[in-house]
Amino acid sequence: MTDTNAATTGGAATKAAPNAGIVHGLYTEGEPISDTKAPSGPIQDKWSTRKFESGLVNPANRRKLSVIIVGTGLAGGAAAATLGEAGYQVKSFCYQDSPRRAHSIAAQGGINAAKNYKEDGDSTYRLFYDTVKGGDYRSRESNVYRLAEVSTNIIDQCVAQGVPFAREYGGLLDNRSFGGVQVSRTFYARGQTGQQLLIGAYQALERQVAAGTVTMFSRHEMLEVIVADGKARGIIARDLVTGEIETHLADAVVLASGGYGNVFYLSTNAMGSNVTATWRAHRKGAYFANPCYTQIHPTCIPVSGDHQSKLTLMSESLRNDGRIWVPKRAEDCEKDPRDIPEEDRDYYLERIYPSFGNLVPRDIASRQAKNVCDEGRGVGPKVGDFRRGVYLDFTDALKRMSADAVAEKYGNLLDMYQRITGENPYEVPMRIYPAVHYTMGGLWVDYDLQSSIPGLFVAGEANFSDHGANRLGASALMQGLADGYFVLPHTIRDYLAKGPFEKLADSHPDVVEAKASVDARVQKMLSINGDRSVDSFHKELGNIMWEYCGMERSEEGLLKAIDLIRGLRDEFWRNVKVLGAADTLNQSLEKAGRVADFLELGELMCIDALHRRESCGGHFRAESQTEDGEALRHDDEFAYVAAWEFGGDGNTAVLHKEDLVYEAIEMKQRSYK
Repeated sequence: MTDTNAATTGGAATKAAPNAGIVHGLYTEGEPISDTKAPSGPIQDKWSTRKFESGLVNPANRRKLSVIIVGTGLAGGAAAATLGEAGYQVKSFCYQDSPRRAHSIAAQGGINAAKNYKEDGDSTYRLFYDTVKGGDYRSRESNVYRLAEVSTNIIDQCVAQGVPFAREYGGLLDNRSFGGVQVSRTFYARGQTGQQLLIGAYQALERQVAAGTVTMFSRHEMLEVIVADGKARGIIARDLVTGEIETHLADAVVLASGGYGNVFYLSTNAMGSNVTATWRAHRKGAYFANPCYTQIHPTCIPVSGDHQSKLTLMSESLRNDGRIWVPKRAEDCEKDPRDIPEEDRDYYLERIYPSFGNLVPRDIASRQAKNVCDEGRGVGPKVGDFRRGVYLDFTDALKRMSADAVAEKYGNLLDMYQRITGENPYEVPMRIYPAVHYTMGGLWVDYDLQSSIPGLFVAGEANFSDHGANRLGASALMQGLADGYFVLPHTIRDYLAKGPFEKLADSHPDVVEAKASVDARVQKMLSINGDRSVDSFHKELGNIMWEYCGMERSEEGLLKAIDLIRGLRDEFWRNVKVLGAADTLNQSLEKAGRVADFLELGELMCIDALHRRESCGGHFRAESQTEDGEALRHDDEFAYVAAWEFGGDGNTAVLHKEDLVYEAIEMKQRSYK
């Protein structure tokens, strides 16, 4: 898995016309949009003002209102538990056999909160500033400040639920540092933070299931959103065990279905993670914002061969005590790292970014790892023409802390690495390389987390709102729980206060149309009976996306990718082979539906990357860089959210721009040196 476009380092920065996509006939530009829900006034008062202005629903009326929530990770599970506790009638859906298998469980390193327990200068404003800067000034100020503001409540909530956060000797909660910051604000439970937080949310959810306010539908996959009279009123879901296509109606719908990193085939995501819920909503009118913004995580176990179907994340927390390096000379790359003396090692992050060192943001660490490997100084086995790996070395930490102390902080992560690679990281430096991890793009939402479809709310990784062009480590868990526990329950209440809503029948034309479209799509995929497996299409799409829309992009490469994806999608609908039948358990059919949506999303991602002719976050355009090879933004042309409207099958997408206005923070080029 390599980039065909080698990094261009040095040379004068260039700027090109921002409307290349229009020139190539790939999209049209529509009316600008704006977030009308965020109150005016000082940024620190916006959330309090919005909560006060939101309508109220009395307890008796809540029992008459219903909400569907798709996804049971931290955002969806927390939202379902909180809305159920408030007295609404909630239906909760997940494709897994248990909510505890949601992909939030895979987050390892920690969760941020501006508690300032270390007395090292942290504050709500500093967390807000670090997050906006880490996202390369491409996120919405008001949403990010709210996230920082409610972060402290999350920790109190989780401690009350019994989440076993690490503690110092005196019993106080411990903190560690993550990339892109110079304070310690990350709360953690060894390398299992996501799992422990999810168990807390799961317990709260199951309490409401037992109380009868939440009805759980596991092994169900949403295949369509029902939009009736212009409002989201339900979903069409497939029972993955029986194959039955079911209609579920409600007064509002929440999508908390996670990200779409599996469009790249190889990623750190669970194999079942997909874009179908949000993509079907996009096709029904929900704008999709910044789809090309994907997180390349620098700390993953490298690719070992074509046999792999996913990659394994090693927590960013390892960069607290592990040092990243490669040999200074390419001829040393085949040596045992223990035989390479200190003077022949290049601790390149410490050299280039002395202020932050190994704790630079993920996008910067990832790009520099790619650069040194492109120079021929990568380590480990060759993948294609290059060695795709760098060392993450705990030698100094083991001398300073002892093996027991290192194991106390990172033991389960190091054990996992040893089981996967067969190498003992206490004795031999770990090998890591960047891989697709998180997606910052997602459905466009306003300050209330409501999409462009009234009544359709989007929480957690499924929306675009908080991370801009790059996510700081330990902020995913923070956003998921902030949205689920503390934001959505207030903002959806304002929408539900406009009820009661007219009851919708299964016979309503919009409901019938939605169900019929799902049935037709399922039958179409089963009837093709071609020669190629679903996985072969997915793998080919992933190769295209990584090569041309991965760590480095160029106009030439993106145009090529769009043509390749269109051809691949045409072949999919002519030549895919989906085994089995519709009315039974059929994982081949499940995969086919998800890959079909990835094929459409992949094209939009490339169009979005093509139109944004600047480098920002991890999205490096070869045409847009500083003289020393760093990412170069163009704030005069691209300081906006790109919100894409589905143009209809066979038609071009429509771009709506939401200008990003910074009042509390000065917009400037990032520097971590």
